[in-house]
Parts: sequence; C-alpha cells; structure tokens
Amino acid sequence: MILDLKNVSKVFGKFCPNCLDHTGADYNSSICPTCNSVVGVNDVNLTLSQGEVLGIVGESGSGKSTLLQLIYQDQEASLGEIFVKDFISKDGKKKNILDANLNELSHLRNSLMSMIYQNPRLGLNYKFSAGGNIAQKVIMSGNKKYDEIRQRAMFFLEKTEIPTSRIDDYPDYFSGGQQQRIQISKALSSNPKILLLDEPTTGLDLSVQAKILDLIKELQHEIGFAMVVVSHDLGVIKHLTDITVVMKNGQIVEKGLTDQILEDPQHPYTQLLVSSIL
Repeated sequence: MILDLKNVSKVFGKFCPNCLDHTGADYNSSICPTCNSVVGVNDVNLTLSQGEVLGIVGESGSGKSTLLQLIYQDQEASLGEIFVKDFISKDGKKKNILDANLNELSHLRNSLMSMIYQNPRLGLNYKFSAGGNIAQKVIMSGNKKYDEIRQRAMFFLEKTEIPTSRIDDYPDYFSGGQQQRIQISKALSSNPKILLLDEPTTGLDLSVQAKILDLIKELQHEIGFAMVVVSHDLGVIKHLTDITVVMKNGQIVEKGLTDQILEDPQHPYTQLLVSSIL
C-alpha cells in the first residue's frame, strides 16, 4: 500500500459534534444544521497501491478537490490519518503525515509526492525559467549538483515535448498547454511515488487536452508511479484510471473498477452522474 487514508475529515467552521453525523450523501447536504459549518470531506477511507491509477469524480462541491488538497497538505485535515509509503518516523515506524513538521512536509511534497494543478500558476513559479522551475523541485528533493539538475531538466522537457532550446524561457512565453507540460516536467523531475492531478486539462482546447492526457498516460506506464486523478470529466477518468471513487457531499458513495462504474453504476447518484454526461 503506497497511500492509506483513515477516517479523514475536513470541516470549515466551528466543527461541532453534529457536523459529521448530520451531513453527507444521506442528508444531501454538506452544511451542518447545528453550527452551519461546511463539511468538505466526511470520514473518508481510501487506499492506493503501487502503480495504481485512482480517479475521483463528483459534481462541484462534492469534496473531491478538497480531498486531494488534504493528501498533498495544501490544507490541513480536521480529523483522521494519512499514511504514505516511506514516510516514517526516526524510529522507523510509519508516520501520519498530519503530524509532520515543516521539514518532513517539505520531504513529503518534494520527494514522495507531486501535484499537477488545474491552473499552472499554482504549480509553477513565473519568476523562474522552465528549467529553473524543474531545478527548484530537484534541489528541494535533495540533489544540488548543477550539471545533473540541468540534464534532468532537459530530459523531462524533452519527455513532455517542450523544445530543450527553450529551457531558459519563462512560463509566460509558453501557451497554456505548454505551461501544463512544464508543470508535468517539474512534478515528475523528483521521481515521486505518487502523482496527484487536480482537473489537469480543464480550460485547455480539446485537441490540447487529448495530447496532455496521452502524455500523462504514456509517462505513467513508462515510469510506473501511482496517480490520483480528480476530474468532473468522466472522459478523463475513463482515459486515465483503473479504479474510480464517486463523491457526494464530502463522502464516498461508490467505488469500483472504472469500466464498471461507467457502464453499470450502482448508486443512484452515480447513475445520475453518468447519465448526465452520456
């Protein structure tokens, strides 16, 4: 098991005793009736195996992006435990990432995991060149040898079909699709065990979307990292993932093989979600 979430919850607000018990799919609401807190994620349990590609789908407000942010620690969970393979304490025992200090979080985010955001501006530093962005990630993962870093930047730019002659160009001088490719290069340059993707192709032209998805799939097959893909687009989920979970009002309502979920959904909400897309 490379990723293990146990009873993970995120509440925005006071977090009273009724927040988790009186919200969720059965209540068709994410708002606590007692204190009006918003429950973004409600008691989620989830696992990811080595090389597995997991999709998370749901309508806007379902909690799918919030869950991804909790895994990457862009947001702090209110309750629960998250374990990542090789994230261990000094005595060699597995450690809950929610208990990590700043140095440990840096190791987690720069060596064990990477995130590809919908908006490249969240994943790239626009004051650095394309090569500089990759170098920043590689250095933070522990490699400080200039020649190796430069070679690694060129290797991943080439992998993502960015001309290596543009290694010193800044992100603003690239198209939206190219910026997303640079973000992919940066994310993969530290050899993460887990790649998190939050709506990776939303906002791109359809032809560019297809190329980005093919690129991600090709690199995943070649390198073998595990992935968690969040998308409202079931076409993206079908193209990339092996297993899919469906979220509603902060809770997982269905989980199964992606083909099964799309062809024979069991939960009424999943049926509605699939039929609205087809």
